Amino acid sequence: MTDFDGLRALYINCTLKRSPELSHTQGLVDASAGIMSTNGVTVDQFRAVDHDIATGVYPDMTEHGWESDEWPALTERVMAADILVIAGPIWLGDNSSVTKRVIERLYALSGVLNDVGQYAYYGRVAGALITGNEDGIKHCSQNILYSLQHIGYAIPPQADAGWIGEAGPGPSYLDKGSGGPENDFTNRNTTFMTWNLMHLARMLRDAGGFPAQGNQRTKWDAGARFDFHNPEYR
Repeated sequence: MTDFDGLRALYINCTLKRSPELSHTQGLVDASAGIMSTNGVTVDQFRAVDHDIATGVYPDMTEHGWESDEWPALTERVMAADILVIAGPIWLGDNSSVTKRVIERLYALSGVLNDVGQYAYYGRVAGALITGNEDGIKHCSQNILYSLQHIGYAIPPQADAGWIGEAGPGPSYLDKGSGGPENDFTNRNTTFMTWNLMHLARMLRDAGGFPAQGNQRTKWDAGARFDFHNPEYR
């Protein structure tokens, strides 16, 4: 279970800072992505804020009044990945506006089906990385992980990690003296999350995806009920 060759991972950094400005979230992304690369996983990543991503919940917002939208091209990178990690900062105790927009655009494919009639994201795994200097790691992670499992991603154990400094103004993750990169709790959780993502992705890839039984939208629409018993109440 430690041969991860052939797997692909995508990290979407939802920082508010355009490249090449320093992103503290990128520091945590690099730590996780480094483990994956070392173990043969092909790693792709981008900062969402570097791209012209239209607001909305459709696959291509140029079909809904927007002049431009780079999300259709980015979707190809999402669908090529066995592992998706959404990473971002905490602002006002919640996920960044960029994180919210990315999740909304991922939701745009929630009605697309794969070759066996399951939702398109089936067979893929997901995790979350959070940085900030205030409380909110668990809150932000649960929002991301719930959203991703809702649209079809599988979530392995302990699929989130993060770092926060002291409450209030203070150093961020990569700032000198923050203690972030040396924090054992953060490093342990980041490592466990990364390995669990690789393990589950390997298991799903080797199994040919998530079993296609009892979860096929096409068959449900055709009348199949997969042993669901709904007696008529009089």
